[in-house]
Amino acid sequence: MGDFTAKKNISDMSLAFVGAGKMAQAMAKGFLAAGVVKADHIMASAPTCQSQDTIEDIGCSFTHNNKEAVANSDIIFLSVKPHVLPGVLQEIAPVVTKRHLMVSVAAGVPLQFLEEKLPPKSRVMRVMPNTPCVVRQGASVYVPGSHVEKEDSEIIKSLMSSLGYCSESNEAMISAVTGLAGSGPAYAFTAIDALADGGVKMGLPRELSIKLAAQTLLGASKMVLETGKHPMQLKDDVCSPGGTTIYAIHKLESGGFRNLLIDAVEGACLRADAIAKKSK
Repeated sequence: MGDFTAKKNISDMSLAFVGAGKMAQAMAKGFLAAGVVKADHIMASAPTCQSQDTIEDIGCSFTHNNKEAVANSDIIFLSVKPHVLPGVLQEIAPVVTKRHLMVSVAAGVPLQFLEEKLPPKSRVMRVMPNTPCVVRQGASVYVPGSHVEKEDSEIIKSLMSSLGYCSESNEAMISAVTGLAGSGPAYAFTAIDALADGGVKMGLPRELSIKLAAQTLLGASKMVLETGKHPMQLKDDVCSPGGTTIYAIHKLESGGFRNLLIDAVEGACLRADAIAKKSK
């Protein structure tokens, strides 16, 4: 492999995922679907064979050796669980060089901890993506470390933008991003399932009910993003005086729907903060 700085095109760079779980798989599939990286330029490592077939089925390389994955790559996504990350950093540190751009997707693990565990002046970043990256409809933010160059940030923004929305942020906000966007797909999936259950309860077939619920949330999301209108204005547009929707909204408000969603974001954010404190 050549020098990272000499590779002007992302397509010429090689990527590694240290940790080959759901998030790594979603990102790898998204990169391939976007055409920004070739399959033979992606390697994933994991201690077990659980994800090997999934990785190899999309044309990427798989290894049980984390050092091998790092040594053969330019950009390394650290995609293991937060409690596993300290041991992984200790393992791979001897093979991390100035060539490598290290990108952590682990919730709650601060840049300072990452930089302390890797060789001095390592180029380290944090990214908080979410699983809709697999269909290139992700929402992510990135935070540059203290030794990251402007070109590094541009590369990561370009990569992550190929998977959906991406924005630079600061580390003080990343726990809130985790609670909202990182964990958010689970809230949406739960809402889709509950709406589908409502449809089934009222007589709709399950398959039709799920499709209607999912498409309704998709359409509503696109309206928010494309019209620029406030969500509550769009809600009011649906609520005719004395109509069915305002009765339904009353039921949601009576059940604490909005408060529960706010609490969910807060709960995930506080958990990310707690993980961060353990890493200090």
